Amino acid sequence: MPMITKDRIQGLIEEKIEGTDIFIVEINIKPGNKIEVFIDRDSGLALEDCLMVSRQIEGNLDREVEDFALDVSSPGVGRPLKLKRQYFKNIGRNVEIKLTDGTKLEGLMNAADEEKVVVHTRTKEEVEGKKGKKWVERDIEVPFDTISETKIVISFK
Repeated sequence: MPMITKDRIQGLIEEKIEGTDIFIVEINIKPGNKIEVFIDRDSGLALEDCLMVSRQIEGNLDREVEDFALDVSSPGVGRPLKLKRQYFKNIGRNVEIKLTDGTKLEGLMNAADEEKVVVHTRTKEEVEGKKGKKWVERDIEVPFDTISETKIVISFK
């Protein structure tokens, strides 16, 4: 009797999304066979993409053999970025980055490559020779190995 495993679910999804710009962000299998699948797409994920992946999984698992619950969605705004591919897709958006040393950085992610992201920050700081704090803007390179978590910041201004 086939078990519901992460590898099995991943294989079913990869079979269906091959040749597209859809990619798997995360697969979780929780107690009671609750399957959570998070997918994304370089060109923007549509509801039809989630339905296609959902049907692919449901069509290849037998509820008579092993009951399951399935949720296929995009990784919502509040979820941290997991893959470098998500960083590339989100260039030009505001991000909040928590570094491994505990500090936080917020700004516009204006570049990303295989090693790092570049964030344009704007902070009020004491400037030598000036009275009071002044706005200081700078681009900060952040190597991936110093990032513990990155989230997209949505502004409603």
